Amino acid sequence: MNRALAVALATSLLVAVPATGAAAEADYTMTIDPSGRGAAIDDTMYGVFYEDINRAADGGLYAELVQNRSFEYDPADNAAYTGLTSWAPTGGDPQVVDDDGRMNERNRRYLKLGLPSGVINSGYNSGINVEQSARYDFSVWARTDQASGTKLTVALTDPAGKDLAQSLSLTVRGDEWAEYTGSFRARASSTTGRLLVNGAGAGTLRLDVVSLIPQDTFKGHGLRKDLAQKIADLRPGFVRFPGGCLVNTGSHYGYDQASNFERRRSYQWKDTIGPVETRATNWNFWGYNQSYGLGYHEYFQFSEDIGATPLPVVPALVTGCGQNRATDDPQLLQRHVQDALDLIEYANGPADSTWGRKRAEAGHPKPFNLKYLAVGNEENLPNEYFARFVEFKRVIEAKHPEITIVGNSGPDSSGATFDRLWELNRAEGTALVDEHYYRAPEWFLENNNRYDSYDRNGPKVFLGEYASRDNKWFNALSEAAYMTGLERNADVVKMASYAPLLSNEDHVQWKPDMIWFNNHASWGSPSYEVQKLFMTNTGDHVVPSTASGTPSALEPITGAIGLSTWATAACYDDVEVTAPDGATLFSDDFSAGDANWTRTSGGSWAVRDGRFAQSDAVTENTLVTAGDRSWRDYDVTVKATKQSGKEGFLLAFGVKDTGNYYWWNVGGWNNTQSAVEKHVNGAKSTVITDSTSVETGREYELKAQIRGRKVTLYLDGAKWGEFSDDKVVEPFRQVVTRDAKTGELIVKVVNAQASAARTRLDFGPKAKISGTVRATVLKGYADDVNTEFSQPIRPTEEKVKVSNSFTHTFPPHSVTFLRIKDRSRQ
Repeated sequence: MNRALAVALATSLLVAVPATGAAAEADYTMTIDPSGRGAAIDDTMYGVFYEDINRAADGGLYAELVQNRSFEYDPADNAAYTGLTSWAPTGGDPQVVDDDGRMNERNRRYLKLGLPSGVINSGYNSGINVEQSARYDFSVWARTDQASGTKLTVALTDPAGKDLAQSLSLTVRGDEWAEYTGSFRARASSTTGRLLVNGAGAGTLRLDVVSLIPQDTFKGHGLRKDLAQKIADLRPGFVRFPGGCLVNTGSHYGYDQASNFERRRSYQWKDTIGPVETRATNWNFWGYNQSYGLGYHEYFQFSEDIGATPLPVVPALVTGCGQNRATDDPQLLQRHVQDALDLIEYANGPADSTWGRKRAEAGHPKPFNLKYLAVGNEENLPNEYFARFVEFKRVIEAKHPEITIVGNSGPDSSGATFDRLWELNRAEGTALVDEHYYRAPEWFLENNNRYDSYDRNGPKVFLGEYASRDNKWFNALSEAAYMTGLERNADVVKMASYAPLLSNEDHVQWKPDMIWFNNHASWGSPSYEVQKLFMTNTGDHVVPSTASGTPSALEPITGAIGLSTWATAACYDDVEVTAPDGATLFSDDFSAGDANWTRTSGGSWAVRDGRFAQSDAVTENTLVTAGDRSWRDYDVTVKATKQSGKEGFLLAFGVKDTGNYYWWNVGGWNNTQSAVEKHVNGAKSTVITDSTSVETGREYELKAQIRGRKVTLYLDGAKWGEFSDDKVVEPFRQVVTRDAKTGELIVKVVNAQASAARTRLDFGPKAKISGTVRATVLKGYADDVNTEFSQPIRPTEEKVKVSNSFTHTFPPHSVTFLRIKDRSRQ
């Protein structure tokens, strides 16, 4: 959203700001009952969701500086990969080998050097980050066929070959794998460092697990200090890990001979513990490799280090995230159920138990105090997923009633999958249900009361993933407004975590993200600042409060029409738009070509055989538009036929421009469901959905009837669904909580509009409020973003004079927290 659009949107929501005058003329009023007590807020109300996306692990939170240290990169991970990705020869002909000379069965590849020879590693981003005077630990596993040994020189240099530290000289002895170590003290700083490893003499040298890690890591546990500290500064109540889509995508079989060492597997925790040189490698759903140097033990340790409850997620043998496959193998299911039991023993079992002993061997004899275990992630096959979920749940609860098993409601905030999974979870008595959704900022401003109507006696909500679809200040404002509703409903919403957590700026698969970084710096997004403010000022219970709203008038759905495809070839014919009285507004049978249509994006559109055909089965969103943007109250019909590709076809209506419209997505999500999606300033949210799919080669008739803000949709003459888009975008939101330790009221006000909100706050006659209090404020322009070099969205502190009834002006586009003492309770 650009600044002009954001200001225009916000201005359209405003009431006029009155001139300075009596308190009665305030724009808004807030009434707070300090003696009242609302929902209790758990210590786990807010946490973080960690997934290895955007290079969040290798090249991110995991402090290892060598990329592809075990030479395991493979085209199965990414089509551009080879075993020497990130490595370059400095002499000779280095070869990545997979044979019986390997270190062990799970670390299958190694580097073979015919001497003299060497390689150099370029690290991540611009290179290996080296800081002057810092110390770095080097290690390598090696073997040589030379009885007298092989001299190994290791150097830390810049790209021109200038030393950044005194080089190491090691001697490899013997033809059995052994570890060799040393350390560097940096003479100079560089963000483009290289690690050079050279072998001298004759014969053959074999290398594996070439590692360089800073000595100064977070609490000495191998994590990059600045990133870990930013997460710790949030004071999260829990850490959900390791995903996300990488948990339950790919094969659910093991990394073993039986699967031919399958490289595209779901995340299976046993692959990720033990000495790093014995851990398996794996493809990452997000398009790169996982070394598993950052594994389950490290996740548990990190959770403990930051005082958070661990919340691991295990696969349920039904793939999600568009793969939508159920594995029907009872023996494999039982193995995964047993793996979950073993995980609980690893986390909580005594040090002399089978898996507790492995935890102790890793340096942690005391239990990790695991309380929660989630099974599955965003499965879009509700019946298949839930049948397997119940197998996990009932076995685990029988043996470990102290563990809360977490189910989920699929990949969206509504629709057939969501409704079915909530129905199943309620019937099963699931304690906690994980909801996920990513939406336009307007959706969050419209849906603050989402959880007001949830059943107080049913399963509780874990909002495990949510975010507004960009990283600008207006997105963070909308999230802040929504969080006031989460807190108000803390008796239903027991846990919530923004997602994703981390993003390497050079490896972005998903945006928005909370914390951004490169190889030498990190910075919080505006959403990070909002999350930190809420997470460090949560309070212990809600205090009853009400506020006036912002007057608004909803306009009818207005706009032109459009056609599109998504990774699909399709053709259209007989497009007609009519008024309610039957008058024709637009008609096109393409007999005269396609001059009526405007191309707005990619694709290959042409009239073929009398139909308007889009023949590119790869490009996503090939939108073309036609008609008058002032149209309202009309019917649009079209005939559509899928020719090839992954999905179906899309009929757009209410088209204002390329970022603002509705479309009916028929056969979307790999042809597993259909939905109406609303696009606002380029971000989209789902309005209604069902399980309709489409057949290739079959002609369908689509009709959308628009009346005011109500839309009715027909597929082949039968009513498919209807909705009324009549929710109000409310930019002024608030919640009040109490900090039991300090006795303070925490008044939290979000003003997500371009005008100041002059507000009277009334605490009632029995309160004893006076003096000056601290206000923490986040404010900026709607389209502000934080970067490495500029962070316009940062907290500031102000002093505010307060009393039992006082007026305060909340700045435009701001979040304000006031901590207020009520001395009547002393």
